[in-house]
Amino acid sequence: MKFITKIANIKTEFSMRNATNIAGSKIMLAYLEKIKLAKAFHALGYAKSPNSVFPTYRILLYFIVGWMLGCERVFHFQRLQKDTLMRRFLGGRCPHHSLLYKELERLGKQRPTLSIDLKKLNMEMVSPCLPQTVILDFDSTVETLYGNQQGAAVGVNSYKPGRKSYHPILVYEGQSRFLLNAELRPGNVHSSSDVLAFAEKTLSLLSSRPVSYVRFDKGFGGEAFYSFWESRKIGYVGKMKWTERLQK
Repeated sequence: MKFITKIANIKTEFSMRNATNIAGSKIMLAYLEKIKLAKAFHALGYAKSPNSVFPTYRILLYFIVGWMLGCERVFHFQRLQKDTLMRRFLGGRCPHHSLLYKELERLGKQRPTLSIDLKKLNMEMVSPCLPQTVILDFDSTVETLYGNQQGAAVGVNSYKPGRKSYHPILVYEGQSRFLLNAELRPGNVHSSSDVLAFAEKTLSLLSSRPVSYVRFDKGFGGEAFYSFWESRKIGYVGKMKWTERLQK
């Protein structure tokens, strides 16, 4: 005999008060604790008033974790605010997403060197894992946007033609694949826009660590780019667009 129960007659109850929607992130959060990322942010010295409920280092940590969990916009953080696992990770409470807007504005005004400070911190943390001689892989990507964020512009976007985007530039270490440097750019710039200044900053972050050679895509070609590495006696290899002039 078959029994068919209507969905409306199935009893539903919400009894798991301590359940979390991001249980799969436990391994990632444990890793961040192991590398002591919160302590590293605290060492930046971005202290607020002693009675602050959410110190700056916790705000930065919350941003990093939220972005890793897919919070592309600030208001997306509201889904993490009451999550049990996230609250435990941040010490008991999560800031309201509206507070994050204020924190970003405050950091932008009071900490103009925040970007370079975070890049230096990133280099300090990955430096022990880098080989003695590094390989620099330059790349760029397109980040499609669904709004009017600052710096958004319509550019080449093969995935969403006509949609505003960002066109960040990145450089990885070719053997370990660690990200060494990155900068956000409007979506309407060319791959090689400001690449020389970006390369200069990357070498500065690497300090005295020697560079074996550089690899890049055809979007980064050009005499100025080649001369930059030749003047520093650093080898390079890159793609070139096969044109009739080059063929001749």
